[in-house]
Amino acid sequence: MAHYAIIMLLAGVGIPILAGLNAALGARIGSPAAAATVLFIVAFGASLIVALVHNPQGFAKMPAAPRHLFLAGLFVAFYVLSITFIAPHFGVGNAVFFVLLGQLISAAAIDHFGLFGAQVSPLGAARMGGIALMCAGVWLTQQA
Repeated sequence: MAHYAIIMLLAGVGIPILAGLNAALGARIGSPAAAATVLFIVAFGASLIVALVHNPQGFAKMPAAPRHLFLAGLFVAFYVLSITFIAPHFGVGNAVFFVLLGQLISAAAIDHFGLFGAQVSPLGAARMGGIALMCAGVWLTQQA
């Protein structure tokens, strides 16, 4: 389990870096949408290589997957487009602050209700208190 935590920690470290780099690219070229498109092209290439190396048969199973599961692509597009447009005006830290708050809220709901096949983890008083403390901690990091 520790290796999962380390990988997700690194993914979390990468989110503000992704936001900063893509926002800077969008500002430099004058088109946040073009910067997001380039990001997706690079991400597509990287994920295609990983998929082909680890499980190329996964593509054959796509037609049988429920269609609503493909909506995840819209969510990632919304995130990348919104952070690329907003971060240069709002600040990467502020933008990521609100992203983190949204993640805490939606993750708690997904776990509480077991949505999308997630393991059910009820939202009791202790968990709500922990989430509130995390939110307060994230808020404190933005106070200068």
